Amino acid sequence: MLEFPSSTLRLRTPEGIAFDLPLAGPMSRLLAWAVDALLIGVLCSLVGSLLALLGWVVRDLAAAVTLIAFFLIQFGYGILLEWRWRGQTLGKRLVRLRVVDATGHKLQFSQVVLRNLLRAVDILPGSYLVGGIACCLSPRAQRLGDFAANTVVVRIPKHTQPDLTQLFAGRYNSLRSRPHLCARLRQEVTPAEAAVALQALLRREQLDPAARTALFSELAERFRSRVPFPEDLTAGLSEEQYVRNVAEVITAGGKIQEP
Repeated sequence: MLEFPSSTLRLRTPEGIAFDLPLAGPMSRLLAWAVDALLIGVLCSLVGSLLALLGWVVRDLAAAVTLIAFFLIQFGYGILLEWRWRGQTLGKRLVRLRVVDATGHKLQFSQVVLRNLLRAVDILPGSYLVGGIACCLSPRAQRLGDFAANTVVVRIPKHTQPDLTQLFAGRYNSLRSRPHLCARLRQEVTPAEAAVALQALLRREQLDPAARTALFSELAERFRSRVPFPEDLTAGLSEEQYVRNVAEVITAGGKIQEP
């Protein structure tokens, strides 16, 4: 797909892990918007047809309700889906894009609302001319709504499933002797937490010793607080070994997935 030059967004955790997120260019964002615009148009058409029946009874009321409904659809579509789907709409899901906070923090509802309301400015004078120019001039391909909300749109690359055989092979996992606790662990740990643990294990050699110790200590404490295992099963395990055992248990349940 043709893309304007775009850089990557580098985020670094307090533990020293750096993540590079590829920024979405104007062309891929335009394609996602076209899909969303089509869906919004279909929704507006359906609502308009239904409210047309009301116009036969109360014309002025039907006109007012139609105006409000179109406004809610136009802006509520993006606000609702981006908030519920963590920065994605149907169009962004199809094109594999996601809205994220520019500093790496959790995307806030106020940011979602602000960037969607400012579409009214970005779309001027038509066909997203203002927003398109801003994307092309911005080094991070941000439209005006992104500037105001401090958000960026990133591409979600297709990752191949890592080979976990070498990571877990040949190691005794004492946690498996309590299958009921393993089942609870799979229920309590979120996919995002499981993915963080797996990435920490896969990239542990890239961390300096202090950051590595701090990271696995924090992960181990979090998992212990969710589902405590008997001390006789965890005695003698280092924090990293404990996290590895937890990750193996969760992976066996298919909980780790793409973020």
